[in-house]
Amino acid sequence: MSRPVTLFTGQWADLTFDVMCQKARDFGYNGLELACWGDHFEVDKAMSDPNYVSAKRDCLDKYDLECHAISAHLVGQAVCDVIDERHKSILPEYVWGDGNPAGVNERAIEELKNTARAAQKFGVDVVNGFTGSSIWHLLYSFPPVPESMLEAGFELFAERFNPILDVFAECGVKFALEVHPTEIAFDIHTAERALEVLEFRPEFGFNFDPSHLHWQGVDPVEFIRAFPDRIYHVHIKDAIVTLNGKTGILASHLNFGDARRGWDFRSPGRGGVNFEEIMRALNAVGYSGPLSVEWEDMGMERDHGAREAAEFVRRIDFPPSSVQFDAAFGDE
Repeated sequence: MSRPVTLFTGQWADLTFDVMCQKARDFGYNGLELACWGDHFEVDKAMSDPNYVSAKRDCLDKYDLECHAISAHLVGQAVCDVIDERHKSILPEYVWGDGNPAGVNERAIEELKNTARAAQKFGVDVVNGFTGSSIWHLLYSFPPVPESMLEAGFELFAERFNPILDVFAECGVKFALEVHPTEIAFDIHTAERALEVLEFRPEFGFNFDPSHLHWQGVDPVEFIRAFPDRIYHVHIKDAIVTLNGKTGILASHLNFGDARRGWDFRSPGRGGVNFEEIMRALNAVGYSGPLSVEWEDMGMERDHGAREAAEFVRRIDFPPSSVQFDAAFGDE
């Protein structure tokens, strides 16, 4: 079982789609996971231009590349978030509109529904993304947080996402949440709660990204074991914890790349994530989908990193055994 090795284009959206395709081929990737920003995959154009998705496919074919998923992280963030000025920089102008928070939430919901429809037209059956969260700011329980406030946050998530998932179901597309700080689910327990409040709808699962679990102290392998039938897509992304007694795991309001942080992202294989055990766990649950590199490392030139990452993923991927290793010891 050789899984496709793909490259998520979210951190490369400053490049044109054609240039991105050319680079991915030269780096040695099988395909791309297309971000729904920049010109890599524009949902509004996919819905309005009858030639848009075929033109995208033609470009991928020109470079002998596959696409198994598109990703709507940015617009998904605005579905459940309490909207403020930060969101303007990550949303399309037609979703931001006049910036009225309720209107932004409503337009983000409609955009995510259209993303499912666009994915169906494009011929992919997974949309990765975020959900946002109306209760992330309640993470630390002081002032004391009543359970009712947390329940209301999960109920709001279900209220907003169930109509979205209805469209996903109609389109035969799955939504894969990247479990991540600032989302409704950011670890194993909150992921369980998100599934429960959605009554375990099959349209909702996870884009497994070990980096966001690792720095929190959550074992990524335990996440796979907890949700064996909900791993709809996999990101290969690394992180490192660098606590030295001066800063903490909350990173002191220091931005990514600052050497004073208590943790940061790393190019795959250069952090602390145990990818050996992750591959064994993915084999155990029967995951055969793409291994998609989400490359983020402020200390490394990105072309070098992306090429190295493609080679790394191929080295760590291996098929499960089809026989017991000691079968030959049995009776004849």
